[in-house]
Order: sequence, then structure tokens, then C-alpha cells
Amino acid sequence: MSRLDSFIRRLTAQRDVLNHICARMELPADGPIMEIGLGNGRTFDHLREHFPDRRIVAFDRACGAHASSVPEANDLVLGEICETGRAFQTGTAALVHADIGTGYPEKDALTLTWLPQMVSGMLASGGIAVSGLPLDEPTLQPLEVPESVPRERYFLYRKV
Repeated sequence: MSRLDSFIRRLTAQRDVLNHICARMELPADGPIMEIGLGNGRTFDHLREHFPDRRIVAFDRACGAHASSVPEANDLVLGEICETGRAFQTGTAALVHADIGTGYPEKDALTLTWLPQMVSGMLASGGIAVSGLPLDEPTLQPLEVPESVPRERYFLYRKV
């Protein structure tokens, strides 16, 4: 598969999982949404459109988002996510979306030494986690993704 096709498949899976959550899943009544990996801001914009009444906090090393997709200053956390995210492990988030995989197994393995625990720490009980990387964490119960999403392409969890 070409890198272009792989990219399209990843973004389609991401959109399909997020739309599935919006249409079919119940989130905790309160709590912010955490967007781990702001990137260009496309997913932030999608989340903002579907959850207009929720605070969305976005994390990244540096802001590279399109000007139309930059969060307010108090909702943009810049720096090494493994460090900056610690302050947000309050167990209050309704939804955490993490898309920080690199496609390099050795780099992603390092990310997976801290990401699952951080996501779990951010989430409220009953909260939803969505990730491009598998989150092996006992408090995160794997859920089925929509049929349109290829197996092992995107991952969905509920915090128990």
C-alpha cells in the first residue's frame, strides 16, 4: 500500500470512529475533550464541530495548525506531551483522542511506555479513548470500531 493510501485509510478510520462516537456512544455528562497531537488541527476542528459545548484541550510539541484550527491560548498546551500531559491526569475528561503515532515502530514503542497510562489518567470513569496506537492499559476496555475501520487501524476504548 502506498503511503498516500495508508494516510487516507488512517484519516478515514479516524473520522469514522469519531463519527461513531458522536452518533452512537454516550460520553460522561461533564468533562473536557483532550486532543493529543494537534498537528494541522483537522481533527480538533472536527471535534469542535461535533462537540460545540465541550472544552477541547489540544496538546502538541509546537503549534503547526492551520490558523482556522488553533485552540484558544488557554486550551493549547505546547511542549513534550509526556511531560505537559501530566497536569491533565485529573480523571475528568469525557473523551481523549490520541493521534501521535509516527509509523516508526521504535519511536511508537517509546510513546507506548507512557501514553496508555496518561490517557487513562485523563479520563473520567465511563470516558472514551480513541487512538491510532493500541493502548494496553487494564483500566481501558477495548470496544469494537465501526465495520468500515480495518482491524488494527484505529482503536476505541471505554474507561472502567
